[in-house]
Amino acid sequence: MLKFALVGCGRIAKRHSELLGHKQIKGAELVAVCDIVEEKALKIGKQFGVPHYRDMDEMMEKEPVDVAVVLTESGLHAEHVINLAKHGRHIMVEKPMALTLDSADAMIQACDRNNIKLFVIKQNRFNVPVVKLREAVEAGRFGKLVMGTVRVRWSRDQAYYDQDPWRGTWEMDGGVLSNQASHHVDMLEWMMGDVESVFAKSMTALVDIETEDTAVVLLKFRNGALGIVEATTA
Repeated sequence: MLKFALVGCGRIAKRHSELLGHKQIKGAELVAVCDIVEEKALKIGKQFGVPHYRDMDEMMEKEPVDVAVVLTESGLHAEHVINLAKHGRHIMVEKPMALTLDSADAMIQACDRNNIKLFVIKQNRFNVPVVKLREAVEAGRFGKLVMGTVRVRWSRDQAYYDQDPWRGTWEMDGGVLSNQASHHVDMLEWMMGDVESVFAKSMTALVDIETEDTAVVLLKFRNGALGIVEATTA
């Protein structure tokens, strides 16, 4: 039985704690939770009968954790993964992995140094239609792929961004491409292959935030195919 601990008890932790706390994933269980806001950690800890902590290092030292799951703000992912890596336990981190390439590289290097695995949560790869599509691509059912497109047309009004001061900031959240479109970009690259070049235009259309809420991206893949990403929360 793999023992999981949550680092960060915000909105997304509700789903993770339910899956692990109710043992809906075979061979996995929740053993501890942590958040610097003690009330948040206490709430989930009491709900599932596991210890709660304000300090992740204390939790990792005291609890029999096999996998730490980082669910904090996107801008803190790198700091928290690098810190947790020293404990020598495997790590899962919510999307986006990081907000800069340098941060992502530093996370990988920290985990390599400590001989542990780092897994970025991309659960949509396991959706049945996506799995079937991937199998069809690998089997060559579509012949030579020449273009792939993904579209994200969601709505996030000002009230959504006003829920927390970090939302819509470059430092802690990122814009529509790194946040809402993260899974779609992953799907496109998984189906089409590695990207060779990128050209993009973006804007902040309808809300008062630092980052973009609308973007169009043109990709060229290494296999010669082209790709388009349309993303907006406006």
